[in-house]
Amino acid sequence: MGWLQRLFGQEKPQNPEQAISGQPQPAAQAPMDAPTDATAPAEAIPPERVGLNGEYDQSGLAKRVALAFDQDPMVADVDHVYVAQLGTTVVLKGQAPSQEILNKLVEIANNVNGASAVDAAQVQVS
Repeated sequence: MGWLQRLFGQEKPQNPEQAISGQPQPAAQAPMDAPTDATAPAEAIPPERVGLNGEYDQSGLAKRVALAFDQDPMVADVDHVYVAQLGTTVVLKGQAPSQEILNKLVEIANNVNGASAVDAAQVQVS
């Protein structure tokens, strides 16, 4: 069972690389002759809140980090570490099989769009 399934009960999206990038889905294009409201503000989703399908998701960053872990064969089978988020900080908790694996988890998490830091203080290395 992968990270995303184990932690969030979700299946991988069809385009995992796009989901990991955290880019919101573009709004549907209005027809050229449709009136536009120039005063309407564009609602931008903060990068840490972009979900797997570009929608607003309170746990978007954590889910995209879990998906990034699923995509890397070195850490895909690690099953005693958990992912959470506090704002733009990715929080790892649990038990890692080695310092090398923990370092890889931190590296992957740091490279996910929206992550400003990774807190691995709650991970024990066995």
